[in-house]
Amino acid sequence: MLTLNDYRPIVGDKIISEIYRLARDLYGAKVLHINSTYYGGGVAEMLYTLVPLLNDAGINADWRILRGSEDFFMITKKFHNALQGDHINLSEMKKDIYVRTNEDFSTYCEVDHDAVIVHDPQPLPLIRFYKKRQPWIWRCHVDLSHPNQELWHFLTDFILRYDAVIVSAEYYRKDDLPVEQKVVAPVIDPLTAKNKMLPHTLIHKMLKKNDIPTDKPLITQISRFDKWKDPVGVVEAFKLVRRKTDCRLVLCGSMAPDDPEGWDIYDSVKSKAKTLIESGDVILNTTEHNVLVNALQRSSAVIIQNSTREGFGLTVTEALWKGKPVVATNVGGIPLQIVDGESGFLVEPENSEQLAQRTLEILQHPEMGKHLGERGREDVRQKFLITRMVYDDLKLLRELIG
Repeated sequence: MLTLNDYRPIVGDKIISEIYRLARDLYGAKVLHINSTYYGGGVAEMLYTLVPLLNDAGINADWRILRGSEDFFMITKKFHNALQGDHINLSEMKKDIYVRTNEDFSTYCEVDHDAVIVHDPQPLPLIRFYKKRQPWIWRCHVDLSHPNQELWHFLTDFILRYDAVIVSAEYYRKDDLPVEQKVVAPVIDPLTAKNKMLPHTLIHKMLKKNDIPTDKPLITQISRFDKWKDPVGVVEAFKLVRRKTDCRLVLCGSMAPDDPEGWDIYDSVKSKAKTLIESGDVILNTTEHNVLVNALQRSSAVIIQNSTREGFGLTVTEALWKGKPVVATNVGGIPLQIVDGESGFLVEPENSEQLAQRTLEILQHPEMGKHLGERGREDVRQKFLITRMVYDDLKLLRELIG
């Protein structure tokens, strides 16, 4: 099990010392995190490291997974999409399944902690079914810049009960929400299998095992097969790049249990790129394997993130940490990570021509790509590593329960 001291060579002694100092007033405090899945997304990946490190600092941190039916997760996926601006038919049946699933979970999930942190909309209503004896915090990881107003009005009934709301960027704050709102950017763990250094032999082995040749430059997008990640747009951009230089596209994304739309999007991409898949120039991979993701990112000439909506975009953070040049859309939390032209390139969403142009520029000028990657890695080291989130969580807990 990793401890805070394992991160000293990466972040330095000062931040580690500050974390231990912040924890002094919180020794023994019981903190509960609740979300809807233990794998297949950035939230689960952060909690997987954050909870043990909080315990190492002296906090009694716990993590629970909300259980729900397929119908529940179909509904909450629609909620996720609507929070990012989609239309939704918000029927009474959807509301009932959503609320009742949370009520059922509350009957066997004991909450006797000093603080509760609820992640994203799936477990949001839980607060209604407990006698409140502690601060509750709602941590929203999605893009709230243009939520569907009908759904937002419905969810606000639960949000008003919370003591604080945490969002990923300043422009996600809601002026019409009279609850204290804080901005905390997500982070990655540099020591997980997905992010730590890999020997070249292991990289070669993982790519060979997954039938990913390296005889030509790789362009890669690591993302769920989700319409907001616009994988079809990536294929269109790749076709334009391929006219000018020989290269290969890899779309790699896991199928998370709380995202039932994934296979439909996968099938649409497969249909759109059928000829290119048959020729081996486009590879689709749904393997849930962090070492493969690591190997792919480290072997790629360019990493793409073609989101049309994005809460933050930890796949961008991961790629930057590996010193790779990234071309990503100027949406959500992505521009918080990339300074256009200095630590990567920002392009407009749904603009395949611009995406292709910037990608081609990096392929044709590898030294420029190397410079972009080096600057991006240092930015991540300073701003977006897990130790910073441990610090931010302790600071918030001191304010609420210290």
